[in-house]
Order: sequence, then structure tokens, then C-alpha cells
Amino acid sequence: MIMDPIESITPYKDSSLAMLLEAQRRAAEIHYFEQTDLKLLDGQALGRSRPLTVRDDTHDWFELGASETVPLGDLDVILMRKDPPFDMEYVYTTYILDRAALQGALVVNRPQALRDMNEKAYTAWFPECTPLTLITRSMNEMRTFLQANERIVVKPLDGMGGKSIFVVQKGDKNANVIFETLTHYGQRFAMAQVFVPEIKLGDKRILLVNGEPVPYVLARIPSADDNRGNLVMGAKGVGQPLSAADRAICDRVGPVLRDQGVLFAGIDVIGDYLTEVNITSPTGIRELDAQFELNIAGLLFDAIESQLA
Repeated sequence: MIMDPIESITPYKDSSLAMLLEAQRRAAEIHYFEQTDLKLLDGQALGRSRPLTVRDDTHDWFELGASETVPLGDLDVILMRKDPPFDMEYVYTTYILDRAALQGALVVNRPQALRDMNEKAYTAWFPECTPLTLITRSMNEMRTFLQANERIVVKPLDGMGGKSIFVVQKGDKNANVIFETLTHYGQRFAMAQVFVPEIKLGDKRILLVNGEPVPYVLARIPSADDNRGNLVMGAKGVGQPLSAADRAICDRVGPVLRDQGVLFAGIDVIGDYLTEVNITSPTGIRELDAQFELNIAGLLFDAIESQLA
């Protein structure tokens, strides 16, 4: 498992911990890495590993052993669960993971897919499923998009957890400074989407395992004083069955992700529209497990083991 510092997670809702607990239940030998532990030496992917034991305990959830350097290609499976931002350090990490895959490890998700499928921009591969979307560096084009559509959502391409997401209405005197900030005065790409009013019913997180959706979604309903359907921003997570429209989107997106080596993904749907495709470190496992007595990590490890067979 490659992840952010394990001591910093919130265990009762952390999907990476759910995966680690399932790996331990299956008697896997668990190696823990952070990005700083990885390196390439003479073309070989190596990592400073610490053996990890986990517990489903909100106060005492892990124990690490002494470190040793191991060839990453000798591991059966590497779960890449480093959170965004998706910066060049993340890209460099995927190069190391590419070498590990060539040297024998199954990397989840495939490093090439991690590079190719930006969580915001990859929706462009499914335009029939999305609200009208603009990705641009031009502040003028954003202003024109706002004038034409009257209410839009704008956000950076490299964020997570609802950070720097704005809802802008026609006539908003803050619009110019928002566009300036997100594009860094025309120096960076940002996204604008037509506002979908069904956000009040929740930003639905749908988890897909090897292209197949879990039968329940986590609708993250914004708080009364916020537009953002993100749990870390105060949204409430309410489980509900997949709708017919949700299934249609999964039927379109799931096979594409599976063919690109994505074993675990979280797509975001507002109303009947796809808004994001998350493959770096999707969350939602523990909330759905708790509400519907599921074992989503178990489904993931079934898929992993089928590929190792």
C-alpha cells in the first residue's frame, strides 16, 4: 500500500484502511510505503518497506515494524492510494510503478491510467453523459460560458475534496476574480460546467470494481450553507440504490475503465449527469459498508485475486 501517512487518516471512514483490513483478513503480508520511500536504481523499482498490522479501532488502528528495502516487482500487488493533488511528483511516482509492473507486480490502478485519467478532464471522454463542460485557460471564454449558461460551477483540474470549487451566477461581481484565481490569470487550465440543480439531492459517489458498479451509491448532500457535495466540507452521506440513469452511466463508463486497467474507481453523478471520474484514491467504502452491510473491499480483492490466478 502506497498512501499518505497512515497516522493522519480518519479510520472510521478511510477506504484505504478498509482495503488493508481486508488484505489482513486474507492473510496477506502487508508492506507500507509513502511516496518518499520509493526510488529507481539502475532501472529497478525499489521501496523502503515497513511491515504493517492494522486494527478496526478509531484510537489505535496500526502498528509499523522495522524498515527494509524491497524490490517492488517482487510484491504480488501494489495498491496506489496516494491522495491528490495530482502534481509532477505524482507523475514521477507512476513511472516507478510502471517499472514495478514490468518487473512483476500488479499495480492497482494501472500507472498509465493514473496518468491519463485526470479526475475532472476525463469526463470529456463521455460527453453524452456530462453537463456541458468547458476546459480552458481563457478568462474571456469562462465569462462567455457564464453569460450563455447563467449559472455554472468552476473548479481546478488538480484538486480534491471540494477545494476551490465555486458556483457562479450571471451578474456575480466576484466572477472575474474567481476566473483569475482558478486560471492564474490565464496560465493554467480550469473547468467550468453548467450547474446541475439536483446537487441539492446529493453528489452521488458510485464505486466500480473492475468496471461493475456496487449496487448502492453514497449521495453526499450539501449542508444548508454550502453548495459542495463533499463529506470533508460538511455534506451528509446518505446511501441509496442505483437509479436507472446511474446504471446507464456505469454501463458506458465501466467497460472503458476496466479495459484501461482500473480495478477500483469512484465516479460522481449529480442528477443524471457524470461530473467526475476518480481513480486515484476513491473513497466511500466504509460509509456504504456500514449502511448496507457490504464488503466492498472484499469485492475488490476478489477482482485482484482473479487477475493473479
